[in-house]
Amino acid sequence: MTDDRRYQSDFERQIEFDFLRATEIAALNTLQWLGKGQKEKADEAACDAIRGMFDLMDIRGEVVLGEGIKDEAPGLFKGERVGTWKDGSPRFEIALDPVDGTTNVSKGMPNSLSCIAAAAPTENGEPCLSDIPAFYMKKLAYPLKVRRAWLQDPSLPIHVDAPISDVIDVTARILGKDVRDVVVCVLDRPRNENLIEAVRRKGAALRMIMDGDIAAALAPAMHTSNIDLYAGIGGTPEAILAAAGLRCLGGGMRAKIWPRDDAERQSLIAAGWGDRLDKEYMSRDLARGDNLVFTATGISDSPLLPGVKVRGSTAITHSVIMRARSGTVRFIESHHDLERKTIHLRSTGVEREI
Repeated sequence: MTDDRRYQSDFERQIEFDFLRATEIAALNTLQWLGKGQKEKADEAACDAIRGMFDLMDIRGEVVLGEGIKDEAPGLFKGERVGTWKDGSPRFEIALDPVDGTTNVSKGMPNSLSCIAAAAPTENGEPCLSDIPAFYMKKLAYPLKVRRAWLQDPSLPIHVDAPISDVIDVTARILGKDVRDVVVCVLDRPRNENLIEAVRRKGAALRMIMDGDIAAALAPAMHTSNIDLYAGIGGTPEAILAAAGLRCLGGGMRAKIWPRDDAERQSLIAAGWGDRLDKEYMSRDLARGDNLVFTATGISDSPLLPGVKVRGSTAITHSVIMRARSGTVRFIESHHDLERKTIHLRSTGVEREI
């Protein structure tokens, strides 16, 4: 293949920064609702900005995993077409969370971001980003060193159902740490109470978050983070998005469907998922192929990214963009002149000042 043809076929490289611009303007448009106690308004602002950016992108995109499933938020939903859909435009499956951590935004708390995962179709036509019809999954995310150690010795207890004390022990050994220095991040929910108590009994360092478990699940794979493990039950869409990011970063995640009650279990069985309720998914099961792009922009500070900062007439955003094919991770700090910066919103169809 000639260099020119190779470049033309590598179309996610050509479009990836437009995905980054989408999360940037989502974060900027959401900032007005930080701490205002209206998470639906924050979500609506982010969705409006992302849709507006998609309207300008020369792609044929389809949302295969949106948000709003749990609380009927004003999200971008499964099956929605985005992009110009011009003939010859590249195809993308898109999973996104315009605001991961809406409660945190509404309360002015840390740990919120806007993120998008995009996948070019595989050669065999198999869907790249899984669509699992469950509200929650039980998750375990870990750094690259732990994933490599498990690949060399699959008997290691790096499994979502393994006792967390065993997982902490083996993680400490692999990372060369004392158990007390292993940092475990857990979503603060009643469904995770037993896990939280087990981490405390083990004597590891516990970091609890109120919301926003995409950033938390990615954190163990980030050199800039002090989180070693992420564990517990959280949203299924967030698991898929985190898996896409981890595929790019090199870290790993295990996940398993967690029905909330017997009614949901029976609903999953009726939908043909009965034989997969005990399946342990790995990152590569949830986000397949190598043509993956993951972008995120911080809204408020998180273990992954600093949030938006405003200094006079300048807004500073911190973003990450990464690709599974090359493993390249770029951290991007952007300075936006608010006296000149405009964004394109779907609701208005025109460029407007922030």
